[in-house]
Amino acid sequence: MPLPVILLGAVLLVMMGLFLSGRLRHDAVALAALVACVLLGLVPAGEAFAGFGHPAVITVACVLILSGSLQSAGTVDVIARTVLPANAHPMVMLVVLSVLAAFLSAFMNNVGALALLMPIALQIARKKGIAPGRLLMPLSFASILGGMTTLIGTPPNLIVSGFRAETGEGAFSMFDYAPVGLAVAGAGLLFVLGLAWLLVPRRNPPGAEGFETGAYLTEARVLDDSRANGKTLRELQPSLDETGAEILALIRDETRYPSPHANRKVKAGDLLVIQSDPDGLTSTLSTLGLQLEEEASTAPAEGEDEKAELPEEVESPGERRRVIHADEVHLAEYAVSPGSALAGRSASDIHLRTRFQVNLLAVSRNATHSRARLRTMKLKEGDVLLLQGGEDAIAEFASHMGCVPLAERTLRIPDARKAVSAAIIMGAAVALAATGTLPAAMAFAAGVLAIMLTRIVPLRNIYDNVDWPVIVLLGALLPVAGALKTTGAADLVAAWLLSLTGQSGPVLVLVLILVATMTLSDFMNNAATAAVMCPVAISLAASMGVSADPFLMAVAVGASCAFLTPIGHQNNTLILGPGGFRFGDYWRLGLPLEVIVVAVGVPVILLVWPL
Repeated sequence: MPLPVILLGAVLLVMMGLFLSGRLRHDAVALAALVACVLLGLVPAGEAFAGFGHPAVITVACVLILSGSLQSAGTVDVIARTVLPANAHPMVMLVVLSVLAAFLSAFMNNVGALALLMPIALQIARKKGIAPGRLLMPLSFASILGGMTTLIGTPPNLIVSGFRAETGEGAFSMFDYAPVGLAVAGAGLLFVLGLAWLLVPRRNPPGAEGFETGAYLTEARVLDDSRANGKTLRELQPSLDETGAEILALIRDETRYPSPHANRKVKAGDLLVIQSDPDGLTSTLSTLGLQLEEEASTAPAEGEDEKAELPEEVESPGERRRVIHADEVHLAEYAVSPGSALAGRSASDIHLRTRFQVNLLAVSRNATHSRARLRTMKLKEGDVLLLQGGEDAIAEFASHMGCVPLAERTLRIPDARKAVSAAIIMGAAVALAATGTLPAAMAFAAGVLAIMLTRIVPLRNIYDNVDWPVIVLLGALLPVAGALKTTGAADLVAAWLLSLTGQSGPVLVLVLILVATMTLSDFMNNAATAAVMCPVAISLAASMGVSADPFLMAVAVGASCAFLTPIGHQNNTLILGPGGFRFGDYWRLGLPLEVIVVAVGVPVILLVWPL
C-alpha cells in the first residue's frame, strides 16, 4: 500500500474518532485534518484553502443568509399562522406542522425551520396535555426528511452536486433530488406520523401550569427567616418528598458538599443545589422559605429604597444599559440551540447579568448533573434555561446568543413589505437556479445582494445567520476529500468493498453505500460524511463500469438520514432538552425509519437514476 494512502488513512481515522468523541467542535477537527494533510504533503499548500471558494460553500452561506431574512422579516410566521388550523385535533396539528416543516426545510435551513415551529408544537403539547417529545421528534424528523428534496435543502446535497460536477457530468440541478427525495420523505412522513405515538417515549408529561422540560438544576439561598434554617436535611426530607425536589449538594463558605449527609444541619447563608421540575421548584422555595440565588444576589441591600427613582437609561463604560423595574421582570424558558454562542460557556463567561441584565435561575439538562456552580456551569447544546429579566432584555439575549424560545411567540411583522419582499427574492433565486439561468452559487449570491440593497436585513446583521463553523468545516474538508482521489485511497477502498460483496452486483453495493453513509451520519457531521463518501462512491461506480449517479444519490440520501442519535443532526440536538429525551430514545423511531429509507430509497434511485 503506498505511503500517501497510509498517511491519509491515519488522518481520516483520527478525524472520525474526534468527530465521534465530540471533544472538539467539528470545524476545529476539519481544520486540523486539513493542516495535517498539508504538513504530510497530501494536499498542496497552494490549494489548501481552495475549498472556501467552492460553489457548494458559497451556496450554503448564501442560503443561510436568505433563510435568515425569511425569519427576521416574519415571512415564515405568516405562512405558519395561515396554514395551521385553529382548535384542531392534536394529530391534525402534528400532520400540518410536520408537512410545513418538510416544505420549509426544502428551501431554507432546516434548523431554522424547526426553531420557528417548535414553540407552536410546545404550546399544543401544553394545551392538550401531551408529552412535548411526542410532537417534537416527529417534527424534527420531518424537517430532516424535507431537506433532501432540493439542491439547497441540506449541505450534503450541495457537496454531492459538486463532486458530480468534478466527474464531468455537470452538477445536479435544483430539483434533481426531488423524485428520490419526495418518495423517501413521503414514505418517512407517513411512517413517522402513523407510529410516533407508539414509538416515541413519553418523557416529562406536562403539569398543570404547562409542559415540563425535564428536571431543573438550580441554586437557592437559605435566609435567616427560612424554615430550613437550623434543620437537618433529614427533617427537610418530608417537604422535599411532597414537592418532588431533591437536594444534590450544599455549598457553605465556597466549599461544596456533594450528596450531603442527612444529619447535616442547614444554616442561614448556605446555598442548596436543588433538582426539581418547574412546579416543584416553586413549591420548594415557598415551603422552605428559600430564595433563588440570582434573586438574592440582585436584591437591594438593607436600608436601600427599592422604589427609588432611577433613570430609564444609565451609562456604564463601554455599554449602554437599561434599568429593569420590578413590574417588568418575568420568567422565560429558552433552549440552547446547535451552534449557539453559549455552547461551552457559562453565565459568568458572558457576563450575563451585567451585559444583558438577565439572570440565569436554573438549567435543565437531560438527566445529567454538573458539579459546577450555576454561574460557572458550562452550558451545552440542548440545555433548557430558566431566565429572569425584562422581556426585551431576554429577547435581545436570546437573539444574540442563539437560543430558541419554548413558548409561542407573539406574531410581530414590523414591515409587511419586507416579509413579501423576502419571499419574492428567495423565490426568484430558486427560479434562477432551477432554470439554469445562473449557477446555484451565483443565483443565491444575487439574492443576498438583493436582500442587502432592499435593507430587509440591516447590513450590520446580514451575516449573523451564517453558520460559520459549518462554512469552515466544508471549506477545510473539501481539499481533504479531494486527497482521497489524488492519492488513490478512494480506489483502494472501492476495491476492498467490492471484494467484500464478491459477485453480488452493483445493487448490493448501492445498498452498502447507503447504509454505510447513514451509519456515519448518525455519529458525525452529515456534511463531513458526504465529503468522505463521495470519492468512494465515484470510485466504486468506475470500478464496476456503471454510472456514478445512483451511488452519489445514495450518499445524498444517507447523509441526510441521521435519526438514531441526538448528535447526528442539529435538529435532534435542539429537541433533546425541550423533549426531555435521553440519548437512547431516538433509535426507537429512528431505526425503523432508516429501514424504510433503504427499502424505498434504493428502488426509486435505481428507477430514476439507472445504472
